[in-house]
Amino acid sequence: MKEFDYIVVGSGAAGLTFALKAAKVGSVALITKRKLSDSNTAWAQGGVACVISEEDSFDMHIRDTLECGAGICKEETVQMIVKEGPEAIRELMAAGMEFNRRDKEDGTDELDLGREGGHSKRRILHWKDITGRAIEDALVARVKATDGITVFEHHTAVDLITTGKLGYAMQDSCVGIYALDEKSGNVITLRSDVTVLATGGCGKVYLYSTNPDIATGDGMAMAWRAGAVVANMEFIQFHPTCLYHPEAKSFLISEAVRGEGGILLDGKGRRFMERYHPKKELAPRDIVARAIDAEMKRTGSKCVYLDISHKEKEFVRERFPHIYATCLKLGIDITSQPIPVVPAAHYQCGGIKTDLNGETTLRGLFAVGEVACTGLHGANRLASNSLLEALVMASRAFAKSSRNRKEPVEFILPEWRPGEAGAVDEMVVIYHNWDEIRRLMWDYVGIVRTDKRLFRAATRLRNLHSEIQEFYWNFKVSTDLLELRNLVTVASLIVDCALNRKESRGLHYTLDYLATDDEKYLRDTTMRRT
Repeated sequence: MKEFDYIVVGSGAAGLTFALKAAKVGSVALITKRKLSDSNTAWAQGGVACVISEEDSFDMHIRDTLECGAGICKEETVQMIVKEGPEAIRELMAAGMEFNRRDKEDGTDELDLGREGGHSKRRILHWKDITGRAIEDALVARVKATDGITVFEHHTAVDLITTGKLGYAMQDSCVGIYALDEKSGNVITLRSDVTVLATGGCGKVYLYSTNPDIATGDGMAMAWRAGAVVANMEFIQFHPTCLYHPEAKSFLISEAVRGEGGILLDGKGRRFMERYHPKKELAPRDIVARAIDAEMKRTGSKCVYLDISHKEKEFVRERFPHIYATCLKLGIDITSQPIPVVPAAHYQCGGIKTDLNGETTLRGLFAVGEVACTGLHGANRLASNSLLEALVMASRAFAKSSRNRKEPVEFILPEWRPGEAGAVDEMVVIYHNWDEIRRLMWDYVGIVRTDKRLFRAATRLRNLHSEIQEFYWNFKVSTDLLELRNLVTVASLIVDCALNRKESRGLHYTLDYLATDDEKYLRDTTMRRT
């Protein structure tokens, strides 16, 4: 058993920020199931939404966020994160992050602010079109230079260890975790009074996603199994513009392309967004994604097109160098050709329910970043608010977890017992179930839903859950098996939450209940394992 003052699971912006702060006052175990730099953060292109310009205001950013969230945002949370955003940005820049700047007429320069859908002002700080990677690199470099952080790369968290599971008659608390060392195949035991889940989202529960392969909902599933409350999992955001190309996998075409003037066209080159929303291409993501889905179904097309070729070629190449280079390798010159795009699963707006300090309903357990449901995003996330939330909430979670620190209670945690489990004899079973989950979620629990499709999904997921549980208990754990176990859990939570919301709101759109019902459903959808 290895003991630490803090355990952090996940190495994106939220996890790294918390670890850097915690290392100043105690020992930190930082667990990541791939390399330290592999995270959802690293895939973020657009940037960080924050009030910086004198032409902008907190009130406007708050209003945009609330409007996008379709009534489900918690206003107290929105105000807090928006107002604490500038300080979080200052700290990030002090940690080595650079954002794009532009020259002013008086010879000085200022931060170059982009604009994205749903925002009434330019407030997106960015580094070219690879902002997430730049943030990740800056924070990883700082972590590597910081004493007190023990990094466990290629370790997959298996489950939380709670006093309830250990049989103690005290208030149920999280006191550590089990984690699989992928290289040795052994499961290690880590002990701490403070465990922070910063594991990102669950995009890989869907067949088509903009997320990396690591986004399998691990933190969500572990927290659920441990008894923490989860909320609003029906609100899965589909990004409107994922590159449609047989050789491209999960490549996002940033919302910033539309923010800089990109227009959406159907297969015949006709603009169509004016029929769906007055803001056209700059409408909130849920509206744009549904519009594209509707156009594809109406015309029978496999994709639509995003065209920014009317802008100056030099501007396009300079503003979107990563998108330009990637598309060019695939034979698409975005300075002269439209980009084929389709919607894809992108972000979970729900998650482990937390308070304003990232505390979950399970004592000793915190959740920050995409894995958490703080109330900021409501029924639909405003573009580029996610990285802001990660930075602010990581700081608040550290402050709360470190306030009035006491000597840790002594627990001798039991070692992992593999029992009589043998090595997996047929990996095809894992891969088949993984594929089936992702396909049924895409077909039955996608952008447009019906009760009939949801019930079909629920029935099949129950059967899959039983099959996977049997597999889990009979064979030694592996990363693939653990991810599959987590995927079926998260998929079931999404479906169950969707079945409990008999209305259309934000990202949850059902043909059986097209109206929004404020009287019954102007609230969170909360669930807890019993």
